[in-house]
Amino acid sequence: MSAIYPIPSTLDPIIDVTADAPIGIFDSGIGGLSVTLEIARHLPNERFVYYADTANVPYGPREDQDIRELTAQAIEWLYRKGCKAAVVACNTASAFSLDYLRTHYGERFPIIGLVPALKPAVLATHSKTVAVLATPATFRGQLIKEVMTRFAEPAGVNVIPVTCLDLVPFVEAGEQMSPACLATLTKILQPVVDQGADYLVLGCTHYPFLKSSIQYIFGHKMTLIDSGLAVARQTARILIKNELLFEGERKESVRIEIFVSGKNAEQVQPIIQHLMPDDIQWSVSNI
Repeated sequence: MSAIYPIPSTLDPIIDVTADAPIGIFDSGIGGLSVTLEIARHLPNERFVYYADTANVPYGPREDQDIRELTAQAIEWLYRKGCKAAVVACNTASAFSLDYLRTHYGERFPIIGLVPALKPAVLATHSKTVAVLATPATFRGQLIKEVMTRFAEPAGVNVIPVTCLDLVPFVEAGEQMSPACLATLTKILQPVVDQGADYLVLGCTHYPFLKSSIQYIFGHKMTLIDSGLAVARQTARILIKNELLFEGERKESVRIEIFVSGKNAEQVQPIIQHLMPDDIQWSVSNI
Protein backbone atom coordinates (compact mmCIF):
# COMPACT_ATOMS: atom_id res chain seq x y z
CA MET A 1 0.00 0.00 0.00
CA SER A 2 1.46 3.35 -0.95
CA ALA A 3 1.65 6.22 1.50
CA ILE A 4 -1.43 8.26 2.29
CA TYR A 5 -1.06 11.88 3.20
CA PRO A 6 -3.95 13.38 5.20
CA ILE A 7 -5.02 16.92 4.42
CA PRO A 8 -2.33 19.46 5.40
CA SER A 9 -3.10 21.82 8.25
CA THR A 10 -1.38 24.71 9.98
CA LEU A 11 -3.11 23.83 13.24
CA ASP A 12 -1.18 22.23 16.05
CA PRO A 13 -2.06 18.58 16.71
CA ILE A 14 -4.85 17.99 19.18
CA ILE A 15 -3.16 16.91 22.42
CA ASP A 16 -5.41 17.35 25.45
CA VAL A 17 -8.77 15.92 24.43
CA THR A 18 -11.25 15.52 27.26
CA ALA A 19 -14.20 13.20 27.73
CA ASP A 20 -16.50 16.12 26.93
CA ALA A 21 -15.21 16.23 23.33
CA PRO A 22 -17.46 14.81 20.58
CA ILE A 23 -17.15 11.46 18.84
CA GLY A 24 -16.29 11.84 15.16
CA ILE A 25 -18.11 9.67 12.64
CA PHE A 26 -17.32 9.40 8.95
CA ASP A 27 -19.13 7.90 5.97
CA SER A 28 -19.08 8.44 2.23
CA GLY A 29 -22.58 9.90 2.52
CA ILE A 30 -25.56 9.95 4.86
CA GLY A 31 -25.79 6.17 5.22
CA GLY A 32 -23.48 6.15 8.23
CA LEU A 33 -26.21 7.91 10.18
CA SER A 34 -27.62 4.41 10.73
CA VAL A 35 -24.51 3.63 12.80
CA THR A 36 -24.55 7.05 14.43
CA LEU A 37 -28.09 6.46 15.69
CA GLU A 38 -27.08 3.11 17.18
CA ILE A 39 -24.15 4.73 18.99
CA ALA A 40 -26.34 7.61 20.14
CA ARG A 41 -28.88 5.19 21.64
CA HIS A 42 -26.09 3.24 23.35
CA LEU A 43 -24.23 6.36 24.55
CA PRO A 44 -26.97 8.98 24.98
CA ASN A 45 -24.75 11.48 26.83
CA GLU A 46 -22.24 11.83 24.00
CA ARG A 47 -22.05 14.49 21.28
CA PHE A 48 -21.30 13.67 17.65
CA VAL A 49 -19.64 15.32 14.68
CA TYR A 50 -20.54 13.55 11.45
CA TYR A 51 -18.59 13.99 8.21
CA ALA A 52 -20.47 12.98 5.04
CA ASP A 53 -18.27 12.99 1.94
CA THR A 54 -21.18 13.80 -0.35
CA ALA A 55 -18.77 15.31 -2.89
CA ASN A 56 -17.40 11.83 -3.62
CA VAL A 57 -20.21 9.39 -2.75
CA PRO A 58 -20.49 6.52 -3.58
CA TYR A 59 -17.18 4.88 -2.64
CA GLY A 60 -18.13 1.40 -3.86
CA PRO A 61 -16.93 1.76 -7.48
CA ARG A 62 -13.78 3.75 -6.62
CA GLU A 63 -10.19 2.49 -6.85
CA ASP A 64 -8.68 1.14 -3.64
CA GLN A 65 -6.09 3.92 -3.24
CA ASP A 66 -8.70 6.58 -3.92
CA ILE A 67 -10.80 5.16 -1.08
CA ARG A 68 -7.79 5.23 1.24
CA GLU A 69 -6.94 8.83 0.48
CA LEU A 70 -10.50 10.14 0.79
CA THR A 71 -10.89 8.31 4.10
CA ALA A 72 -7.60 9.70 5.42
CA GLN A 73 -8.66 13.24 4.55
CA ALA A 74 -12.01 12.82 6.31
CA ILE A 75 -10.52 11.34 9.48
CA GLU A 76 -7.90 14.09 9.64
CA TRP A 77 -10.71 16.66 9.37
CA LEU A 78 -12.47 15.07 12.36
CA TYR A 79 -9.19 15.00 14.28
CA ARG A 80 -8.62 18.70 13.63
CA LYS A 81 -12.22 19.36 14.64
CA GLY A 82 -11.32 18.24 18.16
CA CYS A 83 -13.03 14.84 18.22
CA LYS A 84 -11.84 12.37 20.86
CA ALA A 85 -12.21 9.28 18.67
CA ALA A 86 -13.36 8.44 15.16
CA VAL A 87 -15.72 5.80 13.82
CA VAL A 88 -15.20 4.85 10.19
CA ALA A 89 -18.91 4.20 9.60
CA CYS A 90 -18.35 2.93 6.09
CA ASN A 91 -17.68 -0.73 5.33
CA THR A 92 -15.89 0.12 2.10
CA ALA A 93 -13.56 2.63 3.78
CA SER A 94 -12.93 0.27 6.71
CA ALA A 95 -11.93 -2.49 4.33
CA PHE A 96 -8.93 -0.50 3.08
CA SER A 97 -7.97 2.12 5.65
CA LEU A 98 -8.06 0.92 9.26
CA ASP A 99 -4.48 -0.36 9.55
CA TYR A 100 -2.99 2.84 8.15
CA LEU A 101 -5.17 5.13 10.25
CA ARG A 102 -4.43 3.31 13.49
CA THR A 103 -0.70 3.35 12.79
CA HIS A 104 -0.79 7.03 11.86
CA TYR A 105 -2.69 8.30 14.91
CA GLY A 106 -1.73 5.69 17.49
CA GLU A 107 -3.39 5.70 20.90
CA ARG A 108 -3.88 9.48 20.93
CA PHE A 109 -6.86 9.19 18.59
CA PRO A 110 -8.72 5.85 18.69
CA ILE A 111 -10.16 4.62 15.38
CA ILE A 112 -13.16 2.25 15.32
CA GLY A 113 -14.04 0.48 12.08
CA LEU A 114 -16.75 -1.74 10.65
CA VAL A 115 -16.85 -5.35 9.57
CA PRO A 116 -20.01 -6.77 7.97
CA ALA A 117 -21.96 -8.74 10.60
CA LEU A 118 -21.27 -12.10 8.98
CA LYS A 119 -20.11 -13.89 12.14
CA PRO A 120 -23.47 -13.62 14.00
CA ALA A 121 -25.29 -14.66 10.83
CA VAL A 122 -23.07 -17.73 10.51
CA LEU A 123 -23.73 -18.66 14.14
CA ALA A 124 -27.50 -18.24 13.81
CA THR A 125 -28.31 -19.68 10.37
CA HIS A 126 -30.43 -22.83 10.17
CA SER A 127 -30.26 -23.25 6.40
CA LYS A 128 -26.43 -23.01 6.31
CA THR A 129 -26.81 -20.35 3.63
CA VAL A 130 -26.45 -16.65 4.26
CA ALA A 131 -26.09 -13.68 1.94
CA VAL A 132 -24.00 -10.55 2.31
CA LEU A 133 -25.17 -7.41 0.52
CA ALA A 134 -22.18 -5.08 0.15
CA THR A 135 -20.24 -2.99 -2.35
CA PRO A 136 -17.69 -4.61 -4.67
CA ALA A 137 -14.92 -2.73 -2.84
CA THR A 138 -15.94 -4.25 0.50
CA PHE A 139 -15.58 -7.75 -0.97
CA ARG A 140 -12.11 -6.83 -2.27
CA GLY A 141 -10.96 -5.94 1.24
CA GLN A 142 -9.36 -8.33 3.70
CA LEU A 143 -11.82 -7.81 6.57
CA ILE A 144 -14.72 -9.72 5.01
CA LYS A 145 -12.38 -12.37 3.58
CA GLU A 146 -10.93 -13.05 7.03
CA VAL A 147 -14.39 -13.47 8.58
CA MET A 148 -15.39 -15.88 5.82
CA THR A 149 -12.22 -17.91 6.29
CA ARG A 150 -12.34 -17.96 10.10
CA PHE A 151 -16.04 -18.54 10.68
CA ALA A 152 -18.11 -19.39 7.60
CA GLU A 153 -15.88 -22.03 6.02
CA PRO A 154 -15.25 -24.09 9.21
CA ALA A 155 -18.99 -24.02 9.94
CA GLY A 156 -19.85 -25.24 6.45
CA VAL A 157 -21.94 -22.14 5.77
CA ASN A 158 -22.39 -21.05 2.17
CA VAL A 159 -21.94 -17.27 1.84
CA ILE A 160 -23.58 -15.65 -1.16
CA PRO A 161 -22.03 -12.27 -2.05
CA VAL A 162 -24.47 -9.74 -3.51
CA THR A 163 -23.37 -6.42 -4.96
CA CYS A 164 -25.26 -3.54 -6.50
CA LEU A 165 -23.95 -0.04 -7.14
CA ASP A 166 -27.45 1.45 -7.49
CA LEU A 167 -28.58 1.14 -3.87
CA VAL A 168 -26.47 3.83 -2.22
CA PRO A 169 -27.75 6.53 -4.63
CA PHE A 170 -31.33 5.53 -3.80
CA VAL A 171 -30.67 6.11 -0.08
CA GLU A 172 -28.78 9.35 -0.72
CA ALA A 173 -31.78 10.60 -2.71
CA GLY A 174 -34.34 9.43 -0.14
CA GLU A 175 -35.91 7.05 -2.66
CA GLN A 176 -35.90 3.80 -0.68
CA MET A 177 -39.55 3.03 -1.44
CA SER A 178 -39.51 4.19 -5.05
CA PRO A 179 -40.60 1.69 -7.73
CA ALA A 180 -37.07 1.71 -9.15
CA CYS A 181 -35.49 0.88 -5.80
CA LEU A 182 -38.01 -1.87 -5.05
CA ALA A 183 -37.47 -3.36 -8.51
CA THR A 184 -33.70 -3.33 -8.01
CA LEU A 185 -33.95 -5.04 -4.62
CA THR A 186 -36.28 -7.68 -6.05
CA LYS A 187 -33.88 -8.37 -8.92
CA ILE A 188 -30.77 -8.83 -6.76
CA LEU A 189 -32.31 -10.54 -3.72
CA GLN A 190 -34.87 -12.93 -5.21
CA PRO A 191 -32.07 -15.32 -6.30
CA VAL A 192 -30.78 -15.27 -2.71
CA VAL A 193 -34.20 -16.22 -1.36
CA ASP A 194 -34.48 -18.95 -4.01
CA GLN A 195 -31.15 -20.41 -2.84
CA GLY A 196 -32.48 -20.73 0.70
CA ALA A 197 -30.61 -17.95 2.51
CA ASP A 198 -32.24 -17.30 5.87
CA TYR A 199 -29.99 -14.38 6.90
CA LEU A 200 -29.11 -11.27 4.93
CA VAL A 201 -26.13 -9.30 6.20
CA LEU A 202 -26.40 -5.62 5.36
CA GLY A 203 -22.74 -4.91 4.65
CA CYS A 204 -23.00 -1.17 3.94
CA THR A 205 -24.13 1.48 6.42
CA HIS A 206 -26.57 2.84 3.85
CA TYR A 207 -28.43 -0.46 3.73
CA PRO A 208 -30.14 -0.43 7.17
CA PHE A 209 -32.23 2.40 5.71
CA LEU A 210 -33.48 -0.19 3.18
CA LYS A 211 -34.81 -2.60 5.82
CA SER A 212 -38.41 -1.51 5.38
CA SER A 213 -38.06 -1.79 1.60
CA ILE A 214 -36.64 -5.33 1.79
CA GLN A 215 -39.28 -6.46 4.28
CA TYR A 216 -42.01 -4.90 2.12
CA ILE A 217 -40.91 -7.17 -0.74
CA PHE A 218 -39.88 -10.36 1.06
CA GLY A 219 -41.64 -10.20 4.40
CA HIS A 220 -39.70 -12.22 6.95
CA LYS A 221 -38.23 -14.78 4.58
CA MET A 222 -34.78 -13.56 5.65
CA THR A 223 -33.55 -12.13 8.95
CA LEU A 224 -31.78 -8.84 8.33
CA ILE A 225 -28.66 -8.11 10.35
CA ASP A 226 -26.16 -5.25 10.42
CA SER A 227 -23.18 -4.23 12.53
CA GLY A 228 -24.59 -1.03 14.06
CA LEU A 229 -25.13 -2.30 17.62
CA ALA A 230 -21.79 -4.15 17.66
CA VAL A 231 -20.00 -0.95 16.62
CA ALA A 232 -21.84 1.01 19.32
CA ARG A 233 -20.70 -1.45 21.98
CA GLN A 234 -17.14 -1.43 20.65
CA THR A 235 -17.12 2.37 20.70
CA ALA A 236 -18.15 2.32 24.35
CA ARG A 237 -15.41 -0.19 25.19
CA ILE A 238 -12.76 1.91 23.43
CA LEU A 239 -13.84 5.11 25.19
CA ILE A 240 -13.82 3.40 28.57
CA LYS A 241 -10.37 1.93 27.90
CA ASN A 242 -9.00 5.36 27.01
CA GLU A 243 -10.84 7.11 29.86
CA LEU A 244 -12.79 9.19 27.35
CA LEU A 245 -16.36 8.13 28.13
CA PHE A 246 -18.47 11.14 29.11
CA GLU A 247 -20.22 10.23 32.33
CA GLY A 248 -21.84 13.55 33.14
CA GLU A 249 -25.37 14.61 32.33
CA ARG A 250 -26.34 16.96 29.54
CA LYS A 251 -29.40 19.17 29.72
CA GLU A 252 -30.00 18.95 25.98
CA SER A 253 -30.87 15.77 24.08
CA VAL A 254 -28.41 13.98 21.81
CA ARG A 255 -27.02 16.36 19.21
CA ILE A 256 -25.43 15.36 15.92
CA GLU A 257 -23.61 18.02 13.95
CA ILE A 258 -23.57 16.88 10.32
CA PHE A 259 -21.13 18.36 7.81
CA VAL A 260 -21.27 17.62 4.09
CA SER A 261 -18.36 18.02 1.68
CA GLY A 262 -20.51 18.39 -1.43
CA LYS A 263 -21.91 21.81 -0.48
CA ASN A 264 -25.38 20.29 -0.70
CA ALA A 265 -26.64 20.78 2.86
CA GLU A 266 -29.88 22.32 1.64
CA GLN A 267 -30.55 19.37 -0.67
CA VAL A 268 -29.86 16.63 1.90
CA GLN A 269 -31.67 18.31 4.79
CA PRO A 270 -35.16 16.96 3.95
CA ILE A 271 -33.69 13.47 3.41
CA ILE A 272 -31.97 13.54 6.80
CA GLN A 273 -35.18 14.85 8.34
CA HIS A 274 -36.96 11.77 7.04
CA LEU A 275 -34.28 9.42 8.43
CA MET A 276 -33.87 10.99 11.88
CA PRO A 277 -36.07 10.09 14.88
CA ASP A 278 -37.94 12.99 16.45
CA ASP A 279 -35.98 12.82 19.71
CA ILE A 280 -32.60 13.45 18.07
CA GLN A 281 -31.40 17.02 17.69
CA TRP A 282 -29.25 17.60 14.64
CA SER A 283 -27.99 20.19 12.23
CA VAL A 284 -26.45 20.01 8.77
CA SER A 285 -23.87 22.41 7.34
CA ASN A 286 -21.56 22.66 4.36
CA ILE A 287 -17.84 22.19 4.98
